This record gives sequence, C-alpha cells and structure tokens, in this order.
Amino acid sequence: MSFLVTARKWRPQKFEELVGQEHISTTIKNAIINERIAHAYIFAGPRGVGKTTTARIFAKILNCLNPTNGEPCNKCEMCNSFNNSQSLDVIEIDGASNRRIEEIRTLRESVKYAPTKGNYKVYIIDEVHMLTTESFNALLKTLEEPPDRTIFIFATTDVHKVPPTIISRCQRFDFRRIEIGTLKHTIKKIADAENIKIDDQSLTIIAKKADGALRDAESLFDQLVSFCGNDINAKEVATMLNIIDEDIYFELTDAINSKNFGSAFNITSTIYENGWNFIDFLNGLIEHFRNLMTVIVRKDSKLIESSEDHQKKFLNYLDCFSEGDILRILGYLNKVQYEIRSSQNPKLKIEVSLCHLIGLQKTSQISELIEGLNKAELPEKKKEQSNNLIQHSSHNLNIQYGDPEKSKEDIEATVHEPSVNLDTLTSNWMNFIELINTQKFALGASLHNSKPLESNDNTIIVELNSKEDVDIIENNRSYLSCLMENSEQIFNQKLNFSFISKFSSPQFVSDNKSSVISNVDPNLSQDENSLINAILNELGGREINR
Repeated sequence: MSFLVTARKWRPQKFEELVGQEHISTTIKNAIINERIAHAYIFAGPRGVGKTTTARIFAKILNCLNPTNGEPCNKCEMCNSFNNSQSLDVIEIDGASNRRIEEIRTLRESVKYAPTKGNYKVYIIDEVHMLTTESFNALLKTLEEPPDRTIFIFATTDVHKVPPTIISRCQRFDFRRIEIGTLKHTIKKIADAENIKIDDQSLTIIAKKADGALRDAESLFDQLVSFCGNDINAKEVATMLNIIDEDIYFELTDAINSKNFGSAFNITSTIYENGWNFIDFLNGLIEHFRNLMTVIVRKDSKLIESSEDHQKKFLNYLDCFSEGDILRILGYLNKVQYEIRSSQNPKLKIEVSLCHLIGLQKTSQISELIEGLNKAELPEKKKEQSNNLIQHSSHNLNIQYGDPEKSKEDIEATVHEPSVNLDTLTSNWMNFIELINTQKFALGASLHNSKPLESNDNTIIVELNSKEDVDIIENNRSYLSCLMENSEQIFNQKLNFSFISKFSSPQFVSDNKSSVISNVDPNLSQDENSLINAILNELGGREINR
C-alpha cells in the first residue's frame, strides 16, 4: 500500500513544525544551544498533542552531525538513519508491553554500553505510567545516576500514576491541548497542500470533535476525505459524524424570542428522526446559550468557538435578551439536563421542556421599573421612596411586568369604563381567544372551551371547562395583564375578567380594585414595602425572585 495516513505523513521533523507547544520547543532548543542538557525528561499531557513526536525530534538533534539553531538538519547520516528507523543509539520502548521488572533489568544492562555512532544513547519510554511498581523501583538508581552520554525521555498521558520519586529525577514538561483555531489552521494547511477543498464550518466540526488532539483531527480528516472526496462540506461532515446541526439551536433561540411554541415539536421531531442523542442536544444547547451570554456581555463574538458564519449569527441577538434572561434559561437547562437522565420518555421530556423554555417571560430589574414609574410622573413622595429603595435595598428583586408606563390614574379610568354588551362579547369571543393563543399558548389552551356568561360593569364573568384552568389563570398574573391589554383590540375597551367553573365559586382574579397582594418584607421599611406593593398591584407585576 502506498497510502500513508496524514498523522504519519505530516508528522513534524523539526521543533519549528510542532503545533501548539511553543513553550516546550523553545525551552528544549535553548537547552541544546546552551549545552544544558539534562539526563532525564518526562513529557506529560493528553493524547495526540505531540509528546512522542517531540521526544523523537529531541533524540534526533542530540545525534545530528550538523545542527542549526537547535534544529536537526534532516540530511546527515545520523538523521537519515533515524528517519529510516535504523539508528542503534535511539531505543524506543512501549511501557505498556514492557512493564515487567525483567524488561527493566535488561534495560539497565544495556545502559552500560556507550553509543555506537552518535553522541548520545537515548531511551524513549512511551506510556511510562504502565510500568509496575517493581519496575519503577528497579529504574530509580539508574535514572538518578545514568552513565555518561545516556538520556531518558519518558512520555505519559497519566502523570499522576508515575511515582513522585521518578518525577523528581526528571525535568517535567506539560503539554497543552491544542486550541481550536490552531487545529483549524493546521488542517486547512494540510488540505491545501493535498489539493482538497474544505469549508470553515467543516474545519470547526473537525477541530471541536478532536477535543484538542491534532492526531485525532488528522484521523478525522482522512476519514472525511474517504467519504466526501476532494470537496468536503459541512452538511456531509455532519451526516458522516452524526453531529447535531448547530442551526437547530438558532431555530430554538428564534422561537423563544417570537414565542413560537410549534417550533418545540418540530425541533424534537428533527432530533428524533436523525437519531441524535437528547443529552448531546442539551449539552450543545447549554453551550449555545453560554456563547450567547458572552456576546451579550462583551458585545462581540471573539470568545466563541464556532464557525465565522455562526459567530455573525450570534451578534443578531444582542438586543433580544438580557443577562438575566440567559441566566434563567441556563439554570432551567441545567435542571432539565439532570432530570432527563432518569426520564423513561426523553422525547416527551424534551418537548415539554422546550415549550416551557419558549414560554419563559422576559424580566426587568426593580431599578428599571422604578425608572418607568418616575417617567409616569408619580407624586414626589413616591419618587423619593423609589430613590431610597435603589440606594438602600440589598435585595435583587426581579418583577415580571406588563406595562411599566401605566399610571394609577389611567388604571382607575379603565376600571370605570362602561360595560360591553354580552352579545358583542359572544360574537367576538372566538376571535379574542385566537388572538390570545398567538401570544400565550398555555392561556389560549385554558380558554379554548370557555364562554362569557355575564357582563357586570367592566368585569366579564367567564365559565371555564375545569377548576384546574381557573387555578392556572389565577396563579399567573401575567395572563391577566395579557387578557386586559388584548380586550381593547377586540372589544374597544380594557376589561377585567372573573372566572368560574361548574365546580367552583367565582374567582375575581383580575379585578384591580379587589385583588390585593400583600407582600411585606421585614427587612424593608414601611414606605419601601408600600412601593413594592404598588408595583405589584397597580402595574400587574409579579415577584419571581428576591
């Protein structure tokens, strides 16, 4: 076979070709130039980041006949023999298969002999943490005082399993995971050299899937070339690797912003039909909103590990969400992520969870609401209370609100408007429900089988299908604000609503006169409590966190 995998074909032959480990290559080159070469080194780090490759370059330059600025020439007799695996002075040992004490004793005997041709005899032991305790103990004395011109280089992916007595006798170098940007640049460079076309999104998928390992990225690249040929595109990459399409996260973000509940079922169906893992979907969704949080906070997308097209997409949501909104979404997703692991029907759990996510209402800080009250020209006394509350309250009170610009006089004027005719109510009732359904799906569902029974003053008595529907509306004051605001569009005036069922007595839940919320905090003054209750009762607010 003439084919050579990319990881071997493009393996670095000089320190300057190493990727993402400049702190190590620079140190070793300076040590060689200044002739400060230690007798033992240990290279620690995750798989596929260049530990063994660095050890081989180090061993080659130690015996190179014409080194230049700490780099091997790759042309002399010693370099050629090493590149062809014919060097007798560089011994590479697999620690996993030569872990017994007998192999280490053999190594101790061979150490006594001088190099055959080169300046140094170099022992490279890969996966050294696999040696037995007895083998490490047998190696200790030789490692501490090896014969002249003998150097040990150990490589390990689990340095914590190496005894401290071994580590203390070596110079330790910790290799890093390679950044996504560096991986993308390296694979693109290889693709260009091989005359293979690949787009930025495909490079991003490969780099993220490789998880910091260049060797893994190169193996994925070979696999994709076999599947796609010389033109690699993101759609085929996602199909072959069964990667969740990131556009589905943007679809959900748009649905949350527009309150499109239908998207929850479309998205769940797409995940199910493509065979994607629901837990992987939630992990990706959490990362998506983490990226959105960085954009909202920083006003740029520089910290997002994604393709250029997706980085631009994130910037479109700068004014759509606040930091508080994203924190609530992330908190809810973390809860769902924990619960879905024990769910017997994960598809149903995802559908319900996405509906809840889309239905989350935006929040406003207490300072923003107080500013709205001041703009409505509240009396001077309440303005003074507002300023005192901002300065002295240590509570971070979030209030879900309807219309912060509405004054008390406007509310009272609405209450005393003349009653609407019952016939008009009945004839336009279904249009009213359809309007509510487009804005608040859950509320529209509760009203689906309802009917107006009586018009009393400006309060409409509505019969619901069940006691549960009454409780749902009664326990969510934001629904009442929605009903009042939309009643003006259909019935030409703002109405209050009283709900009953066949199994309950009337519940006057939306009457601003009779529905009073007592919300007293012992840590606040009487004036401050009065202001909070004014916001809750007069503006249709609801306390959701204190």
